[in-house]
Amino acid sequence: MDGDRLDEILDRLRDRGGRVTTARRAIISELLRGGGHITAEELTAAVQAAHPDVHTSTVYRCLETLGELGIVEHAHLGHGPAVYHLADDTHQHLVCESCGSVLEVPAEVFAVTDARLRDEFGFTATLGHFAIVGRCAACTGLKSRRRRPTEH
Repeated sequence: MDGDRLDEILDRLRDRGGRVTTARRAIISELLRGGGHITAEELTAAVQAAHPDVHTSTVYRCLETLGELGIVEHAHLGHGPAVYHLADDTHQHLVCESCGSVLEVPAEVFAVTDARLRDEFGFTATLGHFAIVGRCAACTGLKSRRRRPTEH
């Protein structure tokens, strides 16, 4: 785990008026360790393995607070439960409806759409909240100039 990144995130938490508690530090550490895209249930199990005194309800409350403070984001990658990742890792998710693979794409890919929504409709989109569903290059037989999808 990257100690410098942990310190930066904890500093950002403090700057936004949040307290650094054992549970919050453990949640952020687990998200760093696992690379994000973890369900609340998986995150709870990982946190409780290291800190058995942290209750399930505490993890859920912390996730909500960390989300409100812009430290953690959640996304819906299909029909399963929401997954969580650190907000400083901005990206969008493309989910293949055939094989279930998930491809992370940089948020900049949707910059034109975001700008158009804002300019034409006065609407500011939170594009990373829901995945874009379609079919991946492997399932369509089309070539991709990007890396292969990853399973989440």
